[in-house]
Amino acid sequence: MSGVFITLEGGDGAGKTTQSTLLEEWLTAQGRVVVRTREPGGTDFGTEVREIVLHSRGFITPRAEALLYAADRAQHIATKVRPALERGEVVVQDRYLDSSVAYQGAGRVLDAEEIRELSLWAVEDLLPDLTILLDLDETAARARLDSADKPFDRLEAEKGEFHARVRAAFLALAEREPARFLVVDAAADPETIAASIRTRVAPLL
Repeated sequence: MSGVFITLEGGDGAGKTTQSTLLEEWLTAQGRVVVRTREPGGTDFGTEVREIVLHSRGFITPRAEALLYAADRAQHIATKVRPALERGEVVVQDRYLDSSVAYQGAGRVLDAEEIRELSLWAVEDLLPDLTILLDLDETAARARLDSADKPFDRLEAEKGEFHARVRAAFLALAEREPARFLVVDAAADPETIAASIRTRVAPLL
């Protein structure tokens, strides 16, 4: 593959959408073709999965939830991400398999390695060139979500203990794969964060 695959991770409220937008604008200014996408919801199938896993009013077991995310991921990578990378484009993606390890593995207290292996099988072992982890204390993240004044989805509505486990899992993943991860303080000014991200992304181009 000749493209570049960049994912953004972090807890709800960490600022992934803001940084994805700033990164896309910068990459476009560098003359690169950018595919901006997300999981779940990056394809028509993913949009349906997103509605189920984030907005279903019925109970979904943790294993069923993990399988739904993996199904979305398999479709998304096969039909959207790999073709873009093969065309030499830059994929900027909000969430990937690290989110499943953190949310379904640590948050839902499933086996993190099993969740990781499930996702790797679904995507035929595709890992990002760079994963940007926007790290933010779960209390500060909740304050941001509260100030947004919009209804919480199923994961955003989980208690603080859940989000603390998710944050710890993300940091553990970054420690395990330092060459792939860039960890930034999501409490910093957005432009400061964006500058750090550009510095790390530039050599990949």
